[in-house]
Amino acid sequence: MRIPTFPRQSTADNADTERTPVIPRRDDGASTTTTLPPVSETDRAKSISEPVPVPAAPAPRARASFIATLGLILAVAGALLVLSGPLLGYGVGVAALALVLSFAGIFATRKRHVAGKTDAVIGLLLSIGALVVGVLALAGQLWWLGTDTNSVSDFRTWLDGQFETRF
Repeated sequence: MRIPTFPRQSTADNADTERTPVIPRRDDGASTTTTLPPVSETDRAKSISEPVPVPAAPAPRARASFIATLGLILAVAGALLVLSGPLLGYGVGVAALALVLSFAGIFATRKRHVAGKTDAVIGLLLSIGALVVGVLALAGQLWWLGTDTNSVSDFRTWLDGQFETRF
């Protein structure tokens, strides 16, 4: 199969004129196939005794780290539990477990074919935030959040009050 070549335009006046036709490649009569020289019996015996190089195995497919993803999921769940109010203690526990899993996810993503470092870092930051808010709320430092307040129903009441006249 012949592939046409396109001439380069060297002057600016060619741009104003018609397009130049496609110039076919030169055909020197050479074939694209090459013939191998004949192999003698001694050369054939040498090539059989030499070890054949084995191609390297392909790199493993990139995969997401299950531990990093689980750490992110538990960090979100822990943050929501901490902000719920009555489930504050459980939220601190889930956030602590998410912190450990997120650290493990960061170490698991050090391998070349394991992805998910962003998941692990977001899970780590979110679980630390949930732990800080949860511990402050359990210590009584946050007046708006505690185990005796139901912030979800308070938030729902506030939302109903805000959008009561708009719909």
